[in-house]
Amino acid sequence: MSILRATRAPNLINAPQQYESRHHDQIYRELRVYFNVLDNATSALFGPRGGDYLTFSYGSFYDTTDQTAANTTTAYAITLNTTDISQGVSIENSSQITFTEAGIYNIQFSIQLANDTNAPQDIDLWFRKNGVDIANSNGRIGLAARKSPGDPYHVLGSWNFIVEVQASDYIELMWCTTNVGARIEQYPAGTAPTRPATPSVILTATRVSDVTSDVYA
Repeated sequence: MSILRATRAPNLINAPQQYESRHHDQIYRELRVYFNVLDNATSALFGPRGGDYLTFSYGSFYDTTDQTAANTTTAYAITLNTTDISQGVSIENSSQITFTEAGIYNIQFSIQLANDTNAPQDIDLWFRKNGVDIANSNGRIGLAARKSPGDPYHVLGSWNFIVEVQASDYIELMWCTTNVGARIEQYPAGTAPTRPATPSVILTATRVSDVTSDVYA
């Protein structure tokens, strides 16, 4: 892969009072080199591999614990205890998805839900930004009654949400339940066949644009 180098305008010498071909040729050479560098850069950026030169903030996180509710009248922040890979996005205070760079981000998640009661239950999931609920971000997932004692009903809830943030803003994923027997659950690695562990939560955040609405304010 070719290397994309940063460009800087040439420091052109001052023109003499009288025309000199030597001065003209020197400026011409400097400008030709400069514009050749610009041409190479734009050709690379707009070519089929232009994305190789771009860097966007991202984060991939998950949680390896069961998450339960103490009561049905409290909203709980969903926690994430493991960072897979990240750049410019981090988890603070166990649940706060924090952004170093402003921009538009796509947040995707999947949550392993379980119901260990004998009746159907509901779990609500929504987003908060800097501690304030984001309007119209809630989703409700219905869970059927458990299959048998010790064998809860399982379902995977997942969707994505586009958010606009400023530097140092944070997003939290919240939840509540209609019964404390309905919870967020992880499962260990399995055998026969061998399969990986199931995190209780998987969440990714990817910046899709640097442009925020205050650019146009």
